[in-house]
Amino acid sequence: MNEQSNPDQAAEVLVTRPSEGVAMVRLNRPEATNALSLPLQSQLSSVFEELSRDDGVRAIVLTGGEQVFAAGGDIKGLIDAGPIDILKRHTERVWAPIERCPKPIVAAVCGYAFGGGAELAMHCDIIVAGRGASFAQPEIRIGIMPGIGGTQRLVRAVGKFNAMRMLLTGRPVGAEEARLMGLVSVVVDDDQVVGEALAMAAAIAAMPPLAAMQIKEVVLAGLDASLEAALMLERKANQLLFATRDQKEGMQAFVEKRKPNFEGR
Repeated sequence: MNEQSNPDQAAEVLVTRPSEGVAMVRLNRPEATNALSLPLQSQLSSVFEELSRDDGVRAIVLTGGEQVFAAGGDIKGLIDAGPIDILKRHTERVWAPIERCPKPIVAAVCGYAFGGGAELAMHCDIIVAGRGASFAQPEIRIGIMPGIGGTQRLVRAVGKFNAMRMLLTGRPVGAEEARLMGLVSVVVDDDQVVGEALAMAAAIAAMPPLAAMQIKEVVLAGLDASLEAALMLERKANQLLFATRDQKEGMQAFVEKRKPNFEGR
């Protein structure tokens, strides 16, 4: 595994390549429970821009390590901020490379995923959580509210009534409750989280990457469309995939009872 970071900055985000087609992105501010400082957010944005363009990457694992995912924003840097200061941060631009990443992203969540940490996890496509993990949007307790999609992605994931409970009380929910609510994909023992996420990413990376990207694009676009429009998007994407070499290879391999070799073409 080769760790990559910007040599001109502290390595608050580390990137490794644990297996073919898989990149693992790890938040690296353990002394601050991976609080999402502006430098960390900037580095995370740059990393996802690079991975989105890298044809050698077919799936991404995002983790904070085995102790904590991310315990929210950097509150010390917000105490004296005014509304124009917050506007000028343009978090929508900083987080856009994660939101728009065409590659499937698996979050590996151990420990806290609070505030911005929960919002970061919700930017992913699959969430693997440890039994000791917990999720919260506690912003109301300090007089603010989520500002990086927490109100919107949470309600789409768990429904109005569960979302309102989390948003208006600020109380955390454990991993198993989060799974039952629809916020978490799978719960495993804490020491198996990263391994499970990597195994899932490797399985996705072995799939035809164009099909994976089309599935992700259509699912996300269809969330806010009418069923009729979403079904039309699905049909068009499915039709498009019949122009790929991978479609021919996949079907031929199925007929010949052999393992397919998907090239992303």
